[in-house]
Amino acid sequence: MDNLAFEMQEDGTGQALPMGKISPVSKVEKKRQWSLLSVFLLCLLACFITTATGVLVLSLVYINAKPHFEQEASPPHTVVPPGQKAIDPKFQFLNHLPKSKVFEFPGGAIQWARYRNNIKDYLSDEEEAFGTSLNSLRSQMTLGTLRIKSKGLRAPHWHFNANEHGYLVQGTAWVGVIDDGGEVATTYNVTAGQVIFFPKNTLHWIKNVGHEDCFFLLFFSTHDELQTLDVDDVFFSTPEDIASRSLKPEGGINFIRKFQKQTEDQGVNLPPNLAELVMNASYVQSADSVVWRYFFDLKGSKEYKFPGGVIQKAQYWKDGVELSSNEKIFSEFLHQHQNVLALSTLRIYNNGLRQPHFHFNANEMGYVVSGCGKVGIIDTQKTIEFNVHIGDVVFFPVGTQHYIKNTCDEDLLFVLAFSTGDQVQTLDMDDYLQATSDHILAQLFFRKQSEFKKIPKFTEDQAINLP
Repeated sequence: MDNLAFEMQEDGTGQALPMGKISPVSKVEKKRQWSLLSVFLLCLLACFITTATGVLVLSLVYINAKPHFEQEASPPHTVVPPGQKAIDPKFQFLNHLPKSKVFEFPGGAIQWARYRNNIKDYLSDEEEAFGTSLNSLRSQMTLGTLRIKSKGLRAPHWHFNANEHGYLVQGTAWVGVIDDGGEVATTYNVTAGQVIFFPKNTLHWIKNVGHEDCFFLLFFSTHDELQTLDVDDVFFSTPEDIASRSLKPEGGINFIRKFQKQTEDQGVNLPPNLAELVMNASYVQSADSVVWRYFFDLKGSKEYKFPGGVIQKAQYWKDGVELSSNEKIFSEFLHQHQNVLALSTLRIYNNGLRQPHFHFNANEMGYVVSGCGKVGIIDTQKTIEFNVHIGDVVFFPVGTQHYIKNTCDEDLLFVLAFSTGDQVQTLDMDDYLQATSDHILAQLFFRKQSEFKKIPKFTEDQAINLP
């Protein structure tokens, strides 16, 4: 029933209105409908205005806040904060190791050229730049120097995260390595110019058995902080009852309790009463068949001679026909392990030049043992040059072209490490220019093709050049 019929019944008359005459009730109904429509339109308009106002306010807030946020989150890289000096780019490739912190122990000292997790552990911005470079480029390289006093001992220890390659610069040492299961303890003597190798997680020690200090260069196959655990630290961290049950000594746990941890770190050990503690020391030399897994006589190996110097190598050889039987043991054992390094010595005569070259498959790290020189690193924009002296450490990322020139009267001697377990792959400037077609060079350099006939091809390798 519609509203009109309902109202007619309410009125009680029951009579129809004449045609063409407008009912008073109809007028009231239409007025009511217009009132409801007006309210609806007003509400709709209010909602629209409110929404538009809110969007506008939020937009203004966002626009005003955005520059301030970006300024805090992304400071311009070109602006050096007040009081902070810009770092010379050369320190990505150079570390003045003699200026680094010396970690002193009773029996010696250690210094590091490495990455550190806590930037507060760096002594300088330059040292931080070098460490950051090693880590960011995933170099798999860390270098430490280890000095051991006469009769001093680098305590038995192992490294969680790196293989270790060492070169003895000075002194005489007796080295021990414990194999898996402890069934074999390999011991051997090392003299200056020889190389030692300890695979990751292999327990080993080094004792100075000479009268002068031992000085080792130690290269580790990690770009993170080196993780090391010494045997004495393990012992004193083990609960007494566990140690007693494991070792089963006479006297049981009371025997264990007689040991006292020293207040000073015994990483490099030398007790003042050593003569009272050790009455009979023997320095046994194990058989060559096991010794040469951890040892290489680099100074006695083949010399690769060039007009301007000499190179010797301790690495894996795919074709070991020129190796001795003992050298083959070292080469093959090295190849059994992952992330190992290759070591070499580079001797450059007075005024000699290790010509520009790069390595396909390895980062390179070097330590200046003697002499002085100039190092250059070449990129597409410029050449970074710097001088090097005894104790300096250099780093060349894989594929980076670099050169080394002797600027002293004496020989310049480097010990170099490469981050590869394979043979180092190298390309020298004269070799790649000679191998490039002369018409390609003519087009590239805007010179006549005949000009490139003037570059001589030598029968003798010019890797180390001497005018």
